[in-house]
Amino acid sequence: MSPRAFWNSLKEGLQGIVRHPLVTVASVSTILLMLLIMSIFFIFSANARFIMKKVGQQPPIEVYMKIGCTQEQMDMTCEYLNTNPDKIRSYHAMSPEDNYKRFRKELGESSSILDEFDYNTYLPYTITVQLVDPGYSDEVVMRLQAIPGIDKVMQESNVMKFLTRATHVVNIATVVAFGVLFLISLFIISNMVRISVYSRSTEIAIMKFVGATNNYIRFPYIVEGAIVGLISALCAWGITHFIYSGIYSRAMNNVELSSTYALIPMQNLTFYILLLCLASGVFIGSIGSGIAVRKYVKV
Repeated sequence: MSPRAFWNSLKEGLQGIVRHPLVTVASVSTILLMLLIMSIFFIFSANARFIMKKVGQQPPIEVYMKIGCTQEQMDMTCEYLNTNPDKIRSYHAMSPEDNYKRFRKELGESSSILDEFDYNTYLPYTITVQLVDPGYSDEVVMRLQAIPGIDKVMQESNVMKFLTRATHVVNIATVVAFGVLFLISLFIISNMVRISVYSRSTEIAIMKFVGATNNYIRFPYIVEGAIVGLISALCAWGITHFIYSGIYSRAMNNVELSSTYALIPMQNLTFYILLLCLASGVFIGSIGSGIAVRKYVKV
């Protein structure tokens, strides 16, 4: 297609939006609704994964060293934890004295029962481990149990397995939902364009009679669909941004971002929502229009 034909098609696509305002409004409203649903599901999915990741990063593994373990054995344990940052998010070691002070604090007014307690004889070194992902728990526990000087490694295996399964379910549900919504949007916009095509059947017949090619006739409709998708995407992004920001400011007013139940701030999501809306809206609009023209118009 020559540059002149390209600009003519672009101009025709823009004029088509103005010439058929009712069809344009119906198409924009349809795509807008679908993009809003997709954006809402994306936000829900992102927050679900965010919360599950934070829950999975809570200290799920407790390492108990043997009483009287050597400094070399402690160093070997810390070396493993330090050299695996892809699996170990962080860890915190506590000496027998630290554990003793923690027990006294937890006992409160009853802490006097520990006044004569010999913590060096009866309390071990302990290490709490935070994981990058709960799916690494089995491997990390196996590696730790093989290190000399470690008495036992405790983990909430059922919780870890549940979090791993829940993460997989959310990811699969996100992909399925996006696929279903995409197909529905594609079907509806193609039928909207079909109405527009039928309303211009005489004009298309004249263009074909004077020698216009198939691509020359199709391209304005594709441009029109892409512009409709672009308008829908920007509207969907703006509405989603406004609503979620209002909900977040009220629900998370006194909640720290590090809290297990904190949601993702809008500024961390807005770029991805905009990208999702633009890519989906323009693609659905242009492809839906192209399919409608190819399928329902004999050009």
